[in-house]
Amino acid sequence: MNRQRQFSFTYSDVRLRFDENLRQALETGRNRLLVAGAVFGLAFLVIAVRIVNLAVMEQDFGSRVAGLPPSVPAPYGRSDIVDRNGVILATSLPSASLYADPSKVLDAGEAAEKLAQVLPGLNPAEVLVKLQSKGRFVWLRRNLTPQQLYLVNRLGLPGLFFNNGERRIYPHGRLASHLLGFTDVDGNGIAGIERYFDQVLRRGGDPIKVSVDIRVQAILHEELSAAMKEFNALGAAGLILDVNNGETLAMVSLPDFDSNAPNDAASANRFNRVTKGVYEMGSTFKLFNTAMALDSGTVTLDDGYDASKPIRISRFTITDFHGKDRWLTVPEILVYSSNIGSAKMALDMGTTTQRTYLDRFGLISPASIELPEVGSPLIPPRWRDINTMTISYGHGIAVSPLQIATAVTGLVNGGVLRPSTLLKQQNGFRPEGTRILSAETSRNMRSLMRMVVTQGTGSKADARGYPVGGKTGTADKMTGGGYRSGALISSFIGVFPIYDPKYVVLTLLDEPKGNEDTFNYATGGWVAAPVVRRVVQRMGPLLGVPPELDDEAPALNGASRLAFLGQAQNESRERVFEAH
Repeated sequence: MNRQRQFSFTYSDVRLRFDENLRQALETGRNRLLVAGAVFGLAFLVIAVRIVNLAVMEQDFGSRVAGLPPSVPAPYGRSDIVDRNGVILATSLPSASLYADPSKVLDAGEAAEKLAQVLPGLNPAEVLVKLQSKGRFVWLRRNLTPQQLYLVNRLGLPGLFFNNGERRIYPHGRLASHLLGFTDVDGNGIAGIERYFDQVLRRGGDPIKVSVDIRVQAILHEELSAAMKEFNALGAAGLILDVNNGETLAMVSLPDFDSNAPNDAASANRFNRVTKGVYEMGSTFKLFNTAMALDSGTVTLDDGYDASKPIRISRFTITDFHGKDRWLTVPEILVYSSNIGSAKMALDMGTTTQRTYLDRFGLISPASIELPEVGSPLIPPRWRDINTMTISYGHGIAVSPLQIATAVTGLVNGGVLRPSTLLKQQNGFRPEGTRILSAETSRNMRSLMRMVVTQGTGSKADARGYPVGGKTGTADKMTGGGYRSGALISSFIGVFPIYDPKYVVLTLLDEPKGNEDTFNYATGGWVAAPVVRRVVQRMGPLLGVPPELDDEAPALNGASRLAFLGQAQNESRERVFEAH
């Protein structure tokens, strides 16, 4: 009985222990399965997240899969550049670039041959060398078109990969190339606005709105191109500024280049003649000489100088191109473009006064504008009397067309100089500027500039309905240490409407050749002034400038000035011939 009880207890005890161990084993197994499942699930989740990240972000996916070092990062999100009316001038489009891992290419010869068939311009011999190299990464073609990307993908060749990025596109090609500049294949700004605002553009976001009107830019480009061809010139330059706030509406330098393919252009074509080039601008400087003489009180409009004989000083002789050989009033000196009268006026004014005013006009220091390509003016190392005299009519000092045009805005807008800008001013904002002349001097200069067009050397700039005032400029071209005979820089600086100035228009031709229509003359009055006339006639209506029904210049006050106008009318035939 006791034995039976002892056996029963032992059996029960074993059974309980067995059940307990079984439960523990099942619990342990279940926990291990849960842990293993969680680990596998987490692993798959990490892999899935990584794949999504690589696929969605599209950053060097091919190179990472191939075990290659990361490629050059693409400039994602570079901001657009638009004109004052919102027209796109520069934008970025998605692009793919082709590269290879030579170690993964099975048949280099076959791959090179097939790639050359679908990618025009690709040299199969050069591709073969790259695909047989010992490296792990070689570029084959940057910035493929969507069609090219499709064709390469279709080949199914192992070892080829794509790097996704962006390509900078300029919809207007060469129309504003010097102004916009360009980027390299990696999206770095190399020239123009692209370089000046490179860091801002890289941050993305809102586009940069420039002051240029692409419609006006097209007009200036077309007219300068035609004149350059007509007169067989080496180059041309043109600029249009708003006289009241300094906005640049157009800027053209010829020859130019296509911003979409800058490497295909000669380096000389990428040179910006408007901002980087510095030239002796000839008689356009007589505007500043007359303005500073009047403003400083050196002369009045009733004064004059004897221009009957050349000036001989040391080894230099100063003469007039078509001299009157008589006493000339101050207005006549400008209208007839007398070097002799201008030189004598400058001597009376003095070197110190001349330098002070030229500094105010911004003509002896580099221009201020949002471009990296800005030239420095060339001024005499020693400013002697002979320099003062020759600078009065634009010789012995070299400045950029931008400097001339900017200074003229201050000459005609009431006497306030504002720096030129390539940025659209918001809500009609007008910078404060610096006063360089009295308002009275500015009014007198406007009247004198109108006389130059109606009675003097600038007659071919006169645009019907739009009263233009301005000044011609013709100078021998500097080469090395001297001047080239017959090589001219011919220009015209115009303002319209001259009685209520809104725009300055400058045109310049480099080494123009006269033709039958110009009686073989290649001076500013013959070759540059007509370009200004045509530009004004086309841009005036476009910009909403109403034409004038009566565009005759109002007479200046003073008996001598009225006498001058009467005399000018009596000598009109002679003057029209001699002016050119």
